[in-house]
Amino acid sequence: MEDPNAPAPEAAPDTPLSPEAPNTTVEDLQARLASAEAEAARLADEFLRAKAEAENTRRRAAEDVAKAHKYAVESFAASLLAVRDSLEAALAVGAPTVESFREGVEVTHRQLTAALEKAGVTEVDPGGQKFDPHRHEAMGQVDGSGEPNTVATVLRKGYLLNDRVIRPALVMVSRGATDPGAGGAPGA
Repeated sequence: MEDPNAPAPEAAPDTPLSPEAPNTTVEDLQARLASAEAEAARLADEFLRAKAEAENTRRRAAEDVAKAHKYAVESFAASLLAVRDSLEAALAVGAPTVESFREGVEVTHRQLTAALEKAGVTEVDPGGQKFDPHRHEAMGQVDGSGEPNTVATVLRKGYLLNDRVIRPALVMVSRGATDPGAGGAPGA
């Protein structure tokens, strides 16, 4: 309830909501109030609809992410099925010869290589390259005639998945050429 002794709100006499506007009747004010209430109800409805749509979009996005995680390897797994089929066929042969066994292993190796390449897996064979601790794991050092800190021997190839290391190459690193006349160990 309004205080009758409170000062009237100040409004410019020419504004449409001003009660002091000339020829303003109670009916005009009631019509304006009804219009403002209808507009407020419309805006509240639009807000609730937009909020519900945003929540639905968030929920659908979360479901899509969950499905992507769950089925991320589907294509890769499907490409590995051909490799499995080849291995099962090789095991089913009653009396394999050395030649047929070798052919089967070569075919299976090609299928596996193709499946890995299709999935973005590439081989890292760093023989003769500079040692890179981000892509190689040094198992030790060896004397060599090459440049120091280069990969002398690859013990196990490494692999990248779309340029990200998933298994570093195991390597032996060259100490470099030693001077037999210097006497003593390299670096001493």
